[in-house]
Amino acid sequence: MRGVIRAAAVLVCLHTMIPSANAQQRVDPRNMYERVLAIVPLTGSGSVEDPILPMYAPNPRTTDPTSRAGIIAYTYVASDDGKFALVEFVARDRAAFKTLLADASVKAFVKGVHPLADAVAVFKQFSKNFDINTFGVRVQ
Repeated sequence: MRGVIRAAAVLVCLHTMIPSANAQQRVDPRNMYERVLAIVPLTGSGSVEDPILPMYAPNPRTTDPTSRAGIIAYTYVASDDGKFALVEFVARDRAAFKTLLADASVKAFVKGVHPLADAVAVFKQFSKNFDINTFGVRVQ
């Protein structure tokens, strides 16, 4: 009889935990990992070997696509004058941004640390039609 009571008690306890486990929301892929919004110069000649990319962006021709080290993803739009890139860089840890954040010539905003409104205000100085709601990269 005691075994039946213990089994029933365990089932009741487990039953009360199930709804809370189901209620947890998944993290939006646009908010996963460490992210930096930055304004960097566009670099490269535009050739196949030297494509035009934002400074600090990994070159897809020379980067291992399966590697999860360093900057793992980015997205950008060119500034209105075409000289700068408004970029969102993504990395698994903030250490990947060490050089980027130390560069005094780069205006950078760490998501979750700096107010998003500050980044948007600076981005709009470089691109009048910039929209943060359509900007970003999803990483799983």
